[in-house]
Amino acid sequence: MDFQLSHEQQLLVETVREFVERELYPHEAEVERTDQVSPALVRRIMDTALEQGLYAANMPVELGGGGLDTLSLTLMERELGRASFALQYLVARPSNILQACVGEQREKYLLPCVRGEKIECLAMTEPDAGSDLRGMRCRAERRNDEFVINGTKHFISHADIADFVILFAATGEEPSSRGPRKKITAFLVDRGTPGFTIRPGYHSVSHRGYHNCILEFDDCRIPASQMLGEEHRGFQVANDWLGPTRLQVAAMCLGRAHRAMELSVQWAASRQQFGQVIGRFQGVGFKLADMQTRLDAAELLTLRAAWKVDRGSATESDFAMAKLHTTEMLAMVADEAIQIHGGMGLMTDLPLERIWRDARLERIWEGTSEIQRHILARELLRGA
Repeated sequence: MDFQLSHEQQLLVETVREFVERELYPHEAEVERTDQVSPALVRRIMDTALEQGLYAANMPVELGGGGLDTLSLTLMERELGRASFALQYLVARPSNILQACVGEQREKYLLPCVRGEKIECLAMTEPDAGSDLRGMRCRAERRNDEFVINGTKHFISHADIADFVILFAATGEEPSSRGPRKKITAFLVDRGTPGFTIRPGYHSVSHRGYHNCILEFDDCRIPASQMLGEEHRGFQVANDWLGPTRLQVAAMCLGRAHRAMELSVQWAASRQQFGQVIGRFQGVGFKLADMQTRLDAAELLTLRAAWKVDRGSATESDFAMAKLHTTEMLAMVADEAIQIHGGMGLMTDLPLERIWRDARLERIWEGTSEIQRHILARELLRGA
């Protein structure tokens, strides 16, 4: 593995960091105060990202995207991760799963998302089916050339501003060694479809301005042409396109950890107590040393996983290790950063209290830390 960034990658890092500091940082306080990102600001950020060629960087060039390799995309997302999540995700990328669109689906769903004309959201989680996706109860029953959908989804991120939903629903059952298990199919469901209601979700201490929603389907009818991929093959569609989302979480956690680390070093080098800067006390200096060591290890795991994706050798374990270690590292770094700052660390004048609150969610969504450990243990034991 070559640890040296190419000239293009270094330029990308500098460009994205400048964008984050100029276009996103100034709006963080307002988002935290109001728990909202105004429609005008959403449009402004997306338009500016489009103008600078930063939007849809994950999509192939032939689709109008940036065509970045995974390592470059991970570096970009690390820099975006420095900002409030409610602002940074507006720059990032449409879901890779949209590349499974075929025929008219490409013109109606895929390409408008690449051009920034539409926003999608992903609906998997249910009140009784979190980590156990096979336990989902939302059902789509085929009736000739259409499907009738009934059920509820919750914790659905940014559904309040999405134009359509990528929905995963049960469409049958099949036998397994542990009894019947659900067959899952993916669908594209437009906002405003009769029988489809989007309600406000729960108030969260994490990611203010980035809302979760509850989706309700009551005899919602959609044509079979809005099925994404093959019937009963929803998990294959997800596995083909959604694996690197755990890598995306890891990359964005790195960005927040870097910001917290930089603030901590500056504070320790300038704040004086007992006649000297506090960084000279072992109680503070050793914290900085441990924080930086954990951060560097997490960065190496994350960039290694991205490097392996580009070479076709990445495994589930690579993504699991990157997400597990990086999310837990961020929790430690954020907590120690506040300890170094003392009471000032908990004041809204600094972004540390937000980073600390936001960090807690990262060990839960996109697969809990326990799920990541399960993946790693399963892979380690499989050969034995």
